[in-house]
Amino acid sequence: MGGPDRRYVVIGAGAVGGSLASLLAEAGVPVVLVGRGENARRIAESGLRLRTPQGTRQVRLDVVDSADAVDLTWSDVLLMTVKAQDVEAALAAWAWRPVSGGSRRQAFAADLPIVTFQNGLVGERSALRRFERVIGATIVIGASHLSPGEVVLRSTPPVAGIVWIGRYPSGVDVEQDAIAADLTKAGLLCIPVVDSSAHKAAKLLGSVGNVVELFDGTGALRSAMRDRLRTEALSVLRAAGTSLPPGDRLDPRGARLTLGEVEDFDATGFSTWQSFARGASSEVDFLNGEIVLIARQVGVAAPLNVRAQRLAAGLDELGARPLSELLGPVASEEEHPGRQSAD
Repeated sequence: MGGPDRRYVVIGAGAVGGSLASLLAEAGVPVVLVGRGENARRIAESGLRLRTPQGTRQVRLDVVDSADAVDLTWSDVLLMTVKAQDVEAALAAWAWRPVSGGSRRQAFAADLPIVTFQNGLVGERSALRRFERVIGATIVIGASHLSPGEVVLRSTPPVAGIVWIGRYPSGVDVEQDAIAADLTKAGLLCIPVVDSSAHKAAKLLGSVGNVVELFDGTGALRSAMRDRLRTEALSVLRAAGTSLPPGDRLDPRGARLTLGEVEDFDATGFSTWQSFARGASSEVDFLNGEIVLIARQVGVAAPLNVRAQRLAAGLDELGARPLSELLGPVASEEEHPGRQSAD
């Protein structure tokens, strides 16, 4: 399994998946990108259009539009880069795909290593239901995907992104160092960790603030609301006994991720905003909603995250409602702060 002929199957051709596939391919690492619809069609026709502060280039990639189109072997490693709300369907589509070669009479994709890049806490647990070797990856990268066939990567050399990587639920995978070496070759800084879930939780504390970008408000109000959402989320995670890194934050080990200007590109919001702008499904239920779920499980209140989740569900366009509405009451949670949900 694995070895010098290792190939990466990148499942999801959005901002993270498109960036990783392009960087790996340019570094000479074998990769196949799995996309959907018009996005996959355009990449197949003319390559992925990668726009960076250094200029724009077309990256030719081996791209397919379904799991059925990939002949898996023991040299493959799966990189799951779809959004959290799409991960369950993707896992179901891939887990029982056959793997050829090797000595086993019957083998499936579920026997291969899978690296989960989802925001929130759902990706690894969902993967472990079917996959034996799950490696959790927490990524910070300045990438945007708003148009079919195109990714804007604002991260500037020498660090294209930072990845905290570790076996889930704990320990070290036999191929983890080799995977990290390939990602490093592609320009990412890889930091090995022994508790991948703690690092996912640390990023979640920041990601719960993504929702503010969907509403209309001043910069000062946005910053204040992000802080309030994070503070409430931290209180919930502590009540649940969730493990977090020292300082409750991701530690880049002294590295810096710098973002440059890309010609004719106005800096946009985080992944939540990008999905909404494209008309795609929302990850709010797996960010703010993750905090809501944990709060209900341990019997504490999370009214601000409840409010954010509900208001985001009712949005029909970006900026259609004022950010100040997040401060409104949610009677079902605030009148019964300790009530257990019947979900």
